[in-house]
Amino acid sequence: MEKRTIKVLVVDDSLVFRETFARKLSEDPYIEIIGKAGDVYEARDMIINFQPDVVTLDVEMPKMNGIDFLKRLMPQYPLPVIVVSAVSEKVFDALNAGAVDYVTKPGLNTKLDSFINDLIIKIKIAATAKVGNNRRIIKKSGTVAKSARSFRDSVIAIGASTGGTNALYDIIKVLPKHIPGIVIVQHMPPVFTKLYAERLDSNSNLEVKEAENGDEILPGRVIIAPGGFHMSVRKTNSGLFIETEKGTEFNKVNGHCPSVDVLFHSVAQQLGKNAIGVILTGMGRDGADGLLNMRKAGARTFGQNEESSIVYGMPKVAFEIGAVEKQYSLQQLPEVILETINEND
Repeated sequence: MEKRTIKVLVVDDSLVFRETFARKLSEDPYIEIIGKAGDVYEARDMIINFQPDVVTLDVEMPKMNGIDFLKRLMPQYPLPVIVVSAVSEKVFDALNAGAVDYVTKPGLNTKLDSFINDLIIKIKIAATAKVGNNRRIIKKSGTVAKSARSFRDSVIAIGASTGGTNALYDIIKVLPKHIPGIVIVQHMPPVFTKLYAERLDSNSNLEVKEAENGDEILPGRVIIAPGGFHMSVRKTNSGLFIETEKGTEFNKVNGHCPSVDVLFHSVAQQLGKNAIGVILTGMGRDGADGLLNMRKAGARTFGQNEESSIVYGMPKVAFEIGAVEKQYSLQQLPEVILETINEND
């Protein structure tokens, strides 16, 4: 069966960027540019008239910025939007407003072809994304993790990709302080991981930081793999620690750095049954093999279900190969994590 083309609307106030993006994107045989808009009002009319499959949206726009546009657009016309932005926290505001992914706007030191290739990949993933009002507020859990033990010998490992920034935010912000250390790989480029960690840190009960080599994994601490570095866990007589390895074109795993599989395999090897593994929304299979290894080593393993996933790729593969013992909605996962901690206490 022949693949259908993905209809894309490019929204950017810069004529140069607009025309360049459109020309380069249309070189891909599976992408059709159905419109180019210079502001959000033009974009709104084109969305109504042409019904694109995916929209690329600049954040900094005249008349109305991209984030306010998303807030107005998504309730009426839910469709996959990829935000094109400079490096800033506004990216996370846009994702929270309904965008499914983002790319960093090319600067003087960015190769245009690399940017376009990244954007093409994300457009194809976004075309499969489930958008709309499927995100519900997660209430703080009624379950409280027992504090009788220090949790210093156990870890919660979480992996996510497309849609994961919001999913992780929803989980982390409701977890209590008395909880094992949490280690996370979220597919995200350099710089953004630090901004994301700072955002989570200021909006949760937990200490959240971007990983640095040698960081100790402590109860109540969340450590996020830095963009461009693989992250693994190492157990010593004095505690649990983080190891990071700078990524290159030759050491990507499943096409990613950081890779969820790298983290999960290390947790399986170092911690065995003293771990919980969770795989969330995302495209591809990164994390599936590592989670299976964790389960075989005795860890408890859970996956996000299809209904609550923006992209049901990584959790689907993990479930199909037997890596996930049970799937839950995003809303259920915090409670499940806490109940599992208490069972093992």
